[in-house]
Amino acid sequence: MKISKPSKSARKREFQAAQVLGEQLIELTDEQLGGLGLDESLFDAVVAAKAIKSHSALRRQKQLIGKLMRGTDPVPIQAKLDSLGRHGRVEKDIFRQAELWRDRIANEGTEALSGLFTALGRENKDLSEYTKAHLAAPNDNVRRQTLRKIFREIHKELSAKMQNTAH
Repeated sequence: MKISKPSKSARKREFQAAQVLGEQLIELTDEQLGGLGLDESLFDAVVAAKAIKSHSALRRQKQLIGKLMRGTDPVPIQAKLDSLGRHGRVEKDIFRQAELWRDRIANEGTEALSGLFTALGRENKDLSEYTKAHLAAPNDNVRRQTLRKIFREIHKELSAKMQNTAH
């Protein structure tokens, strides 16, 4: 039986997929790139692409990144990119939940605060103090400041809760 090699079109699709994956690497921060474990030449090419402003030069650099990607296994890189994407969605969800709780506390006061404590599974003395300060605030500036403190504390608590459930 004769083993056939992939067609030219199939190879071209593979090369284009490698280039697209390489272009996704350009959008990452240096810290995220370092965590991917890329070989040095690919890492340097991606970092150089971030600094390029010229459209034509950037296009050529993307082609170089695609060429370098052909020699690497795309599966672990794609898996790490997917996990980074999920992490971003989790952060957005935490932010959204913190905003909702802050707004509820601003409107409902201590009732919403006790609901938050129930959801968190524990009380937070700072949140209680900030809520009391918000309810007793003499003017809008003080209320805005206390709402910011409430939001930061809620965000910190929700992030800690998500990290504890993830581990």
